[in-house]
Amino acid sequence: MQAFNDSADVGHFIHGKRVKSAGTRTQPVFNPATGARPRTLLLGETADVEAAVASAKAAFPAWSDTPPIRRARVMLRFLELMNKHKDELAAIITAEHGKVFSDAQGEVSRGIDVIEFACGIPQLLKGDYTEQVSTGIDNWTTRQALGVVAGITPFNFPCMVPCWMFPVAIAAGNTFILKPSERDPSAALFMAELLQKAGLPDGVFNVVQGDKVVVDALLAHPDVKAVSFVGSTPIANYIYETGAKNGKRVQALGGAKNHMVVMPDADLDQAIDALVGAGYGSAGERCMAISVAVLVGDVADKIIPRLAERARNLVVKNGMEPDAEMGPIVTRQALERIEGYIKLGVEEGAKLVVDGRGLKVAGHEDGFFTGGTLFDNVTPEMRIYKEEIFGPVLACVRVKDFTEAVDLINAHEFGNGVACYTRDGHVAREFGRRIEVGMVGINVPIPVPMAWHGFGGWKRSLFGDMHAYGEEGVRFYTKQKSIMQRWPESTEKGAEFAMPTAK
Repeated sequence: MQAFNDSADVGHFIHGKRVKSAGTRTQPVFNPATGARPRTLLLGETADVEAAVASAKAAFPAWSDTPPIRRARVMLRFLELMNKHKDELAAIITAEHGKVFSDAQGEVSRGIDVIEFACGIPQLLKGDYTEQVSTGIDNWTTRQALGVVAGITPFNFPCMVPCWMFPVAIAAGNTFILKPSERDPSAALFMAELLQKAGLPDGVFNVVQGDKVVVDALLAHPDVKAVSFVGSTPIANYIYETGAKNGKRVQALGGAKNHMVVMPDADLDQAIDALVGAGYGSAGERCMAISVAVLVGDVADKIIPRLAERARNLVVKNGMEPDAEMGPIVTRQALERIEGYIKLGVEEGAKLVVDGRGLKVAGHEDGFFTGGTLFDNVTPEMRIYKEEIFGPVLACVRVKDFTEAVDLINAHEFGNGVACYTRDGHVAREFGRRIEVGMVGINVPIPVPMAWHGFGGWKRSLFGDMHAYGEEGVRFYTKQKSIMQRWPESTEKGAEFAMPTAK
């Protein structure tokens, strides 16, 4: 396996080996903590996609015919290797994304959970059977792989989100093409080589680096049967519409504006810890980050000063330093966009309680750092409330009661994740029933489901019918076939012209 090289060009992985790009376009890969650009990404072209699809298509017949238990054993060896190399992979993530090392370790662990789930694919592919559905006839269903499938994944989880897709898809008998984010592309190559070391045949898993050129080539290619995507809502909508127009099965997870309701009876120490960790963890660059605190009744006056103190005292530094609580923003462009939203919030009339802009970290003056920002008196008309900022900016909205909190959240266009902190069982029950959001936490700030439950939002946070991973993922990457059978000894002679019925 090729070791991670801080200065090597980053290319593709096609048919079991690293390859250069068919074209000459490149893009720098930054270390966001230092601002340095140690690597260059070789951007893919349509010819690279065609090569990857051809490899995956050629590998599909033998791989799909491989017994599920043998596919599961490859996944089990991959699982062992991922556990063995967890810290190496986490360090690669921190070097290119910027999140603190412990957070990167957690990301890898959550990806490993899905690999472990995929090891149970023989059980997950079992169908239904009815004996004697009609006289002399048995009927059963089975699930079969689709063929060549693709995943297009975001920068904020370069290990975990791809692991939502390819372990389940491959274990189910498909071959896979991964288009990772061009901002932190190296984790995908590291996992590709671990899969090869685990015994995965050449062509079953391929990586094509790139931008919209690669995305559009995957969406247009007739041999790509399904596409799974995680990213912003405008791109998710584009992926869904374009893929569907080209006859593909599409699962496109979009943006979020996750709220956390704090009721007056909540444990305020727990609620503050939750808001700080979920709002500022990973510099707010999580699709499940809490970006809006909905403060009910008089709880705002109690909680805002304490939140402000915590935000001002966040330990922001290079994510590889063990005491770091928050690392840098992934790129300078993202940093400028986030700080632009802070300026906008002030212009819109929100109260800027803590301003994180302009932060400089000693020894890392060229890094892409900002501090934690806290707004109070945010209203639903403001863009900082409506739009996904994707940074360490926490907006506090004051409401008079529980009903107003629920109505506020349900009126938002996004419905990815939500949380409610309360000691009242009736409030908790009603919140879970009435809220129009796909993933709900009661005294849990980031309710990301475990591998066997599946991940997905509602409204404009998800385009498509099925959530990621879990049994929903198995259904997405397979198609059902129903078989009815009877043997000649039991058949009646003569043609039948009526609709068959049970006899």
